[in-house]
Amino acid sequence: MDFKLNEMQLDIANLAKDFAEKKLAPTVKDRDENEVFDRAIVDEMGKLGLLGIPYEEENGGVGADFLSLAVACEEVAKIDPSIALSFEVHTMLCSWPIWKFGTPEQKKKYLVPLAQGTSLGAFGLTEPNAGTDALNGSTTAVKDGDYYVLNGAKVFNTNGGEAEVTVVFAATDKSKGAKGMSAFIVEKGTPGFTYGKKEVKMGIRASVQRELVFQDVRVPAANMLGKEGEGFKIAMMTLDGGRVGVGAQALGIAEGAYNEAVKYAKERVQFGKPIATKQAIAFMLADMKLKIETARWAVYQAAWKMSQPDVKSYSMDAAIAKKYASDVAMQVTTDAVQVFGGYGFTREYPVERYMRDAKITQIYEGTNQVQQMIISGAILR
Repeated sequence: MDFKLNEMQLDIANLAKDFAEKKLAPTVKDRDENEVFDRAIVDEMGKLGLLGIPYEEENGGVGADFLSLAVACEEVAKIDPSIALSFEVHTMLCSWPIWKFGTPEQKKKYLVPLAQGTSLGAFGLTEPNAGTDALNGSTTAVKDGDYYVLNGAKVFNTNGGEAEVTVVFAATDKSKGAKGMSAFIVEKGTPGFTYGKKEVKMGIRASVQRELVFQDVRVPAANMLGKEGEGFKIAMMTLDGGRVGVGAQALGIAEGAYNEAVKYAKERVQFGKPIATKQAIAFMLADMKLKIETARWAVYQAAWKMSQPDVKSYSMDAAIAKKYASDVAMQVTTDAVQVFGGYGFTREYPVERYMRDAKITQIYEGTNQVQQMIISGAILR
C-alpha cells in the first residue's frame, strides 16, 4: 500500500506547516509558560480552512479527507501540541458526530460554521466519577415537551468556555445501560449552562480545559444527535476518530522533539567533535527515527481507513495508531531530553515541553490500557 500524499494532501500539509512555523513558533514558549489559550490563533486557522478539512464544501468544509486532516494535525503538533489538541477536538470530537449523525438542519446550523471556523467546538463526555467507565456518568436529560432538561457536570473539556458548540452526552434512561445514553448539541449561552474549574496541567498548557456545569439547561429536542438511546454508540464511534487525531498529534510531538535533538546533536561539541558522531547518540537518534516512521504508518493507515466508504469499522486501527504513536511520543521525547543532557532539563530548550505534552497523549481519548482492551477484543471476537 502506498501512502504517498496526493496533491491536495500535500497542499494542506504545507499550509499547516507554514502556519505553524510562522504563526505558532514565535509565541509557543510564552503561551506555554503563561498557560494562555489564544482563541485568535484558532480563528485564523478557521479562515485558512484548516478547521473544515475533511468535510464537504456544502457543509462549509474543504472537501478533502481524514488523511489530510491527520497530516495537518501532525504539522501543527510539531510546533505546538496545545493548538493541535484544540484543532483535533474541534474537528474530530465535535464536528464529526454532527457530520455523521446530524440532520440536514443540524448540519446547516452547526456543522457549517464549525467547518468554516466561525464557531469553535467541544465534546462533553468525561465526569469526575466516570472516565473510562462512561456509562457511570450522573449527567441526566429529562424530556419536557419539546425540550430536554440537562443536569450534571463534565470535566477535562478541551475548548470548554471558549466553544460556541458542545456535543454533550447524558443519561435519558439509566435503567437501559448503554441504550439509555443520548447525545445533544448544546450552545454556549444557553441559560443554566456555565463553567467551573479551569484545569492547571503538567503539559498542553496553552490549551484550555474547563468543567462544564448544567443546571436545568433546557435543550431543544431538535438538538438531539441521532435517536434517544444512541448516545453511547455515537460517543464510541466519535472516540475512534478522536484516537486517530491523538495519534497524529503524538506523531507530530515525536517529530518535533526529534528534529530538535538532531539539530542539537550536530551543533553540540564535546571532546572536539559534535556529539552526533558518538555512537551512543547516533544510535539513539536512529531508534527515534525508526519509531517515528513506524508510528507514521499506523496513523496514516487509520486516517486513510476513516475515509473509505467500504470500511465498516476502523476501531482497531484507531486504537493501534493512538497507542503506538503516543507510546512513541513519550519514548522519543524522553530520549530527546537525554540527548540535550542537563540543558534538556531546563526550559531554555523546547524538549522538556515536548516531553510534558507527550504524556497526555497516552491518557486522553481512552488510556492506552483501554486501547489494549479494544485491540485484544477485536482479536478475540
